Amino acid sequence: MANLIEATRIEGASVYGVAQMGYAVDGVSGRDYAAALSAAAFKEAVAIEKALAGYAEVVRQRERKLEDLGSVMAALNSAASTLKVTEIESSDKTESMSIIYDAHGLAGKYGISIGWVSISDDKMQMNREQVYKAQNEVQYAIDKEDNDLKQDMVSLNSFISKRDNAFSTAAKLVNKANGAARSTISNIGG
Repeated sequence: MANLIEATRIEGASVYGVAQMGYAVDGVSGRDYAAALSAAAFKEAVAIEKALAGYAEVVRQRERKLEDLGSVMAALNSAASTLKVTEIESSDKTESMSIIYDAHGLAGKYGISIGWVSISDDKMQMNREQVYKAQNEVQYAIDKEDNDLKQDMVSLNSFISKRDNAFSTAAKLVNKANGAARSTISNIGG
């Protein structure tokens, strides 16, 4: 791979005995020092920006998964509310509900299996033991995903900070190079 910046001496060009240089930036020759400096300085910022886009997508997918798992938990809680509250037995059944059917499919999307007793006309029924077991599994998945999301958010914020710092540093370097060039021209001319 070629270097990002290649300096070449400009034959016969000198100022007060100092050889003058030309720069090739990303294979394009005839660039000045400020162009070479800005290309190098902004390359890191752009690389961080590209990584940031991928990381932001991961965060969006985690948020979507949490939203879906929350819907599954809401359906399970709704199903649990239909269980008998007197003479409790583990074989008690929920009402036959379409939200249980929908929750079963949504949970399966994330590798979580919620049991069911019977199915008819896009409606499912669960027994008490299955409801409680499914609630525990979904709650565990929600807690785990929430923890992972928090860690990813910290990493995302770190990437954003690094990107902002890289752009700021690049801008400062370019401004200093341009200031030095103006100062040199001013000193030579006056």
